[in-house]
Amino acid sequence: MRTIILLLISNIFMTFAWYGHLKFKATPVWILILVSWGVAFFEYCFQVPANRYGHIDHGGAFNGAQLKTIQEIITLIVFCGFSVLYLGEKLRWNYLIGFAFLAIGACFIFKKE
Repeated sequence: MRTIILLLISNIFMTFAWYGHLKFKATPVWILILVSWGVAFFEYCFQVPANRYGHIDHGGAFNGAQLKTIQEIITLIVFCGFSVLYLGEKLRWNYLIGFAFLAIGACFIFKKE
């Protein structure tokens, strides 16, 4: 659970680092890059421990592929909220179906051999 919470927090920071600048159309790109890098620093402060604690070699329950899959699913969930609440975009039905297919694919990553 600690891994999931840390990944959730890291994805919130990363989503703002990657897409938060879209509201600042008049700001020069070089400033946006520097600010995004600053925000991404905090993402790493949560992402690195999440992967360390969650990895099976360090007492966690997940292998590398599973950690990446969890991170991607969390990214989609965070981005859905971000795009609606921050960017003011509509969440369309075809986006949800596409995300659902990605989630179904993720189920195969956790299937026991």
